[in-house]
Amino acid sequence: MNEIDLRLMRAAVAIAEDLNFSRAAARLHISQPALTKQIQDLEGFLRTSIFERDHQKVSLTDAGRAFVEEARLSLAHHQRAIQAARSVAGGAEAVLNLGLSPYIDPLLTSIVSTVQLPLFPDLQLHFSSDYSLELVRKVDSGELDIAVVVEGAEQRRLASVELTRGPFYVLLQETSSLAQQESISIKSLDGVPWILFAPQVHPFLYEQLTQRADGLGVVPRERHHVTNAEHAAQLVNRTGGVAFLTRYGASRVASDGLTLRPLVEPDLRLRIVMVARNDAVGVVSEFVRATVKRVKKLTEPTQRRLPLAI
Repeated sequence: MNEIDLRLMRAAVAIAEDLNFSRAAARLHISQPALTKQIQDLEGFLRTSIFERDHQKVSLTDAGRAFVEEARLSLAHHQRAIQAARSVAGGAEAVLNLGLSPYIDPLLTSIVSTVQLPLFPDLQLHFSSDYSLELVRKVDSGELDIAVVVEGAEQRRLASVELTRGPFYVLLQETSSLAQQESISIKSLDGVPWILFAPQVHPFLYEQLTQRADGLGVVPRERHHVTNAEHAAQLVNRTGGVAFLTRYGASRVASDGLTLRPLVEPDLRLRIVMVARNDAVGVVSEFVRATVKRVKKLTEPTQRRLPLAI
């Protein structure tokens, strides 16, 4: 074997994700003995073990971690090459792979999705939706060209530009004493049930909120974790607590006895940013500039401000 077959890369990535040969084989729609043979062939070609396994568990070796990281990139670019060729054959002049967080305002999504570039009139966009942290990872790895996400920890190889910013919003019952206030601070939420987006949805924002509460000595009576505004609304009604949401999410479910108030904490702001690699050029950099310009134009103080993102 002079080159590594893509099947062997897919096998290694599947096992690295599942750490279980049986589950990985099922995902790949092959038998477990066939999968074991593929890994043996791969390790023979590499002349090193990439997995350590016994009857109890499977784990990656250092060489295995290095291989799987690069294999993911190779598989992603292989798929992108196929998509690009098909798109250009169908008339597209250029292709951009764009990731969008499902937690940003649909109006902002619409703006980004309809950006036009004079230098690339036949630009075609391929969309992907995921949690912000995963979208940032995909831009960093080259699986995506650009992503619009909720701000998180900075990445060394990535550049970000702000599109919008605003406060968190608190969803609560209209009968709550807190609803008498025009805005709400974290100090006023001591001893109240909290409904938060689960840490995996956005670890950075979750940590900001919880650290702010710890610093103020605020202790929620109980904590619940959700992945969407609809579930948060159900828990607000059930517990009498408050849910921390984006303005769009809170507005969407603020009905039937529920209302929303801005969370007034100067150091807690939701920033929606566009992320690309530092070395991005050509159509990627043009698209970023055009998007920022269009969003800025639509949110200038001389016009009626659009309720973007938060």
